[in-house]
Amino acid sequence: MENHQRTRVLLADDHRIFREAIRMVLATECEVIAEASDGEQAVAIAAQLKPDVVVMDVGMPGIGGLAAARRIAKEVPACKVLVLSQYDDEEYVLEAFGEAGCAGYVVKTDAAAELLSAVRAVHSGRRYLSPTIAPIVLARLRSGAPANAAGAANPTRREREVLKLIGEGATTKEVAQRLGISVKTAQAHRDNLKQKLELRSTAAMVRYAIKHKLIRID
Repeated sequence: MENHQRTRVLLADDHRIFREAIRMVLATECEVIAEASDGEQAVAIAAQLKPDVVVMDVGMPGIGGLAAARRIAKEVPACKVLVLSQYDDEEYVLEAFGEAGCAGYVVKTDAAAELLSAVRAVHSGRRYLSPTIAPIVLARLRSGAPANAAGAANPTRREREVLKLIGEGATTKEVAQRLGISVKTAQAHRDNLKQKLELRSTAAMVRYAIKHKLIRID
């Protein structure tokens, strides 16, 4: 591919060593014009540089990858967001393709084999789904439920579980232990909930859980 045709990519991930590895994978066909280590930074850089594609992790500090993707979709609509994540959870995949407006989703374990194909696809206007998680979306579609079933103001099933535990006073570490997920995944759910529901504090999350009867107050 000639230089003038190289896809301009913003790489957003909070692990520097992983970013370096992904940069090497992309280098054969793409130009990585900038890197970001958190969601807010990714949104700001995307707005300024207007890359063709943002390769975005989900579990980052601050607002998180899916919340950042939603903002980029609004502020830089021509930019395509490709999720590159360790999470193959159904809720993440469906939310990414639904309200977050992402164009593709690649699981990190598939990155070496799939990333360049994914970037080509989303840059050309097509959607791309990592082979590892394709059965998740296909099964949901066969069940008759739309892939974008989660509305902007409606927490997913997993997010409701997280809200319930937060409402009961659980810390992020305790949420992770109770749900059998990593602390990073629990924090990503928490950050995404704050952005989605515009809840700025733990107290606001507790009030939401009470108001929506996720927890009982005797």
